[in-house]
Amino acid sequence: QVQLVESGGGLVQAGGSLRLSCAASGIIYRINSMSWYRQARGTQRELVAVIASDGSTNYADSVKGRFTISRDNAKNTVFLQMNSLKPEDTGVYYCKLVSVYNYSWGQGTQVTVSS
Repeated sequence: QVQLVESGGGLVQAGGSLRLSCAASGIIYRINSMSWYRQARGTQRELVAVIASDGSTNYADSVKGRFTISRDNAKNTVFLQMNSLKPEDTGVYYCKLVSVYNYSWGQGTQVTVSS
């Protein structure tokens, strides 16, 4: 079983930056991808960024040029550097790990961007 623990969320003013981390532990099979999703109140969870096992990345159009996803394979950790934050980036950010056999979600970390 895989445990994912997110950290780094908080309250920041518009234009500011935050760096989220997600550390995976437990029984981890070969990882296909790790990604970040977010969910604002009253909306569906949406994909923010994903990084594949080969290091390729993909981003939601709304965050391109502002957010950067990266990973430390040795530590099974994924990061999300968020710059030029906007109030519409507010939400709970979730980490997702997809392995060969299954997938796991973290509990989420709150990001609030004030205007």
